[in-house]
Amino acid sequence: MEVTRQFGSSRRAFVTAGITAGSAALAGCIGGAGSPSESDGSYTVSMAPMGDLEFDAVPEDAFVTFAQYADMAVALGHGDAVNSLHAPEMSGSTMSKFYERLPGVSFDWEGLENPLDDGVTKEQLYNAESDVHFLDPSYVLTTQNDWDASDIEDIADTVAPWVGSYHSGVHSDPAAAYADSYEYYTLWELFEKVAAIFQERKRYEELRSVYNETRSYIESNLPPEDERPTAARVTLGDGVFYSYHLNTPGFWQAETRPLGARDALADVEWSGDWGTVNYETMLEADPDVILHLWGITSRYAIEDVRDRMESHAAGSELTAVQNDRVVASGMRYQGPIMNLFQLEMTAKQLYPDQFGAWPGYESGQSYPEIPADERLFDREQIANIVTGAGSDGQ
Repeated sequence: MEVTRQFGSSRRAFVTAGITAGSAALAGCIGGAGSPSESDGSYTVSMAPMGDLEFDAVPEDAFVTFAQYADMAVALGHGDAVNSLHAPEMSGSTMSKFYERLPGVSFDWEGLENPLDDGVTKEQLYNAESDVHFLDPSYVLTTQNDWDASDIEDIADTVAPWVGSYHSGVHSDPAAAYADSYEYYTLWELFEKVAAIFQERKRYEELRSVYNETRSYIESNLPPEDERPTAARVTLGDGVFYSYHLNTPGFWQAETRPLGARDALADVEWSGDWGTVNYETMLEADPDVILHLWGITSRYAIEDVRDRMESHAAGSELTAVQNDRVVASGMRYQGPIMNLFQLEMTAKQLYPDQFGAWPGYESGQSYPEIPADERLFDREQIANIVTGAGSDGQ
């Protein structure tokens, strides 16, 4: 499939490390880390289930739904390309809480439209005229009305390619149209595909190196399995907990699986992407730590979550509640930068003796300041990679 388009010149303002839109430096620095893009002509990126995707130039306008792709674009120096975002007031503000700890890195999310507010429509995509759609076509077929495989192909042929792997989140079943072509990717494998689309191999490799070092350090310092805490990864709803596993395959578990804690809900099964359990089930599992998913977002106040548990007859008996180990966890839609912070956060929440105490999180505030000697990765190094200032931390 070949996509031939003239990219428009209207781009949202984005400022990072003093580089402003319209400056002479922008054209060169928006490519590889501080250098022009790696390809000046057409190129192909192969990715299941879409197949071979051909680009005539690096995308300048990207239709984005879930936050992991916005985070990937920012990480690659192309955050200005993002023209939409699901739940921007939650996703964008959460991303910014992490970026505020990275000198010179920012993301202008305010004013972005939520493409899922009224469902994805063909008219919406035609009107947006994006250069790439970071949305799994299988997600569209399984969740949106009035779409079929021919519509997917028409958008790809006349507007721009689809890029996504929603079902890699928990290795769920794809739409029937992709049953024979679907593949499951890890978060960092997805990031590699996105880096290829933006022609940013160097930035990807540098960030991947930091991730590998961070993960290796964490895994080599984990306590023996029988000394690890039990944990439940849940979100408190109205009298129930929306539940997720810790150690199962999929990029939704990218910040918990490497930590190898004992999943208090490992024996509880559900058929969808997540389950629901009641207070009685939680009390039976009685985890040492409760990781409250979405707890760092604007959608939940962790202080309120704790109060609600403490005021419930069964909730007040939970060990995690009594020991003040109900903690604010991150987002499952995480890209590479978010993943590094969420790995650090969760490692400290689960294993304070090994990785330093988690200072706690106060609702509405930035990611908490961590003493330099207790950080699990170098903020300056990440910032330099993202902004193109170099990756040696100098």
